[in-house]
Amino acid sequence: MRVANEFPSKIETSERVYSVLSSIRWDFNDADAGRQSIHAFHSYPAKFIPEIPRAIIRALPPSSGTVVFDPFCGCGTTLVEAQSAGHASVGVDLNPIGCLVSKVKTTPLPDNFASEVDLCISRARSMSALPLPSIPNLDHWFAREVSNVLAALRASICQVRDAAVKQALEAVLSSIIVRVSNQDSDTRYAAVEKQVSTSAVYEVFAQTARSLSAISHSAELWNKSPATVINRDIFDITPDEIPGEVGLVITSPPYPNAYEYWLYHKYRMWWLGYDPIAVKAKEIGARAHFFSGRRSLEDFYFQMSKVFRLLAAAMRKGGYCCFVVGDSKIHGEIVDNSAHVVAAASECGFELVFKCDREINPHRKSFNLHHARIKKEHVIVWQR
Repeated sequence: MRVANEFPSKIETSERVYSVLSSIRWDFNDADAGRQSIHAFHSYPAKFIPEIPRAIIRALPPSSGTVVFDPFCGCGTTLVEAQSAGHASVGVDLNPIGCLVSKVKTTPLPDNFASEVDLCISRARSMSALPLPSIPNLDHWFAREVSNVLAALRASICQVRDAAVKQALEAVLSSIIVRVSNQDSDTRYAAVEKQVSTSAVYEVFAQTARSLSAISHSAELWNKSPATVINRDIFDITPDEIPGEVGLVITSPPYPNAYEYWLYHKYRMWWLGYDPIAVKAKEIGARAHFFSGRRSLEDFYFQMSKVFRLLAAAMRKGGYCCFVVGDSKIHGEIVDNSAHVVAAASECGFELVFKCDREINPHRKSFNLHHARIKKEHVIVWQR
């Protein structure tokens, strides 16, 4: 037993943390990406793999009374893992589709969800031809009969009074939009002819809803801890808007030219009544920003500095912060984004305790980008 003046020193603590984190095999080559879990609901290109936040939470659990925070929560991977481990969590994201999916993944489905799905489909089938939304190039990306069904489902969902049911049905609709459109896939933005029938749209909607219900009711997460999702630009968030003191941060920020979330979600946004152009204007890593001259690599450093200033104000002293960031390929040159993140964190008073590289599974379609192909990510951990 230690006496009063023999508590672990900062050096001892750092060495212990480094040893624990170094023992983790960060490549997670044996991860079962196809397993049925709440993570499997709704495709989300370039999403955080759950093994990373799971490992961090186990190695560096947040202290009592604090929350796990993800300032770029995407589709909620960190929030789900925190909830599963029994920790309250908070996530912020600019993308309304990501926030919608995050909320559904971390909110219990009402017991009447299955019957509400049937009612929703029945109402939609009974509706006469509805005015189609004003969406650019709608007939290029959607067959007219498909658009008619999507419009009917959307109108039917709007009539649902239960907020949790309505939210889940919106997420189900969002999840099928690319599948029933002429877009080739979530990771290839090209139009192809799919020959999707009216009945097929209703069937895939029903199947997706049933799948969500089955996965959700087997998750056994929601009785443990709350998750709060905030659909905002992280640069507009102030420390007092984060509900709770932050004890652990786990995130994978968007970085220059890596992935354009707005582009691959824009028709989902339009169909659900959001504005993808407004999202594009503020998205950190949007490719157009870096090839039009509107953004430079120094901008990424300043953006990360703003994030770390927020974290410095919101985190409990001694808490840990983990960022996972990949390299960028811009004009043929490989850019080490981790250098910008490390510099920004250091200037805001964060002490670097661990850094390593992890190989990205080459079979992950979400990273199969010809203009920005990357093979590794950097796992970086600091202490506040």
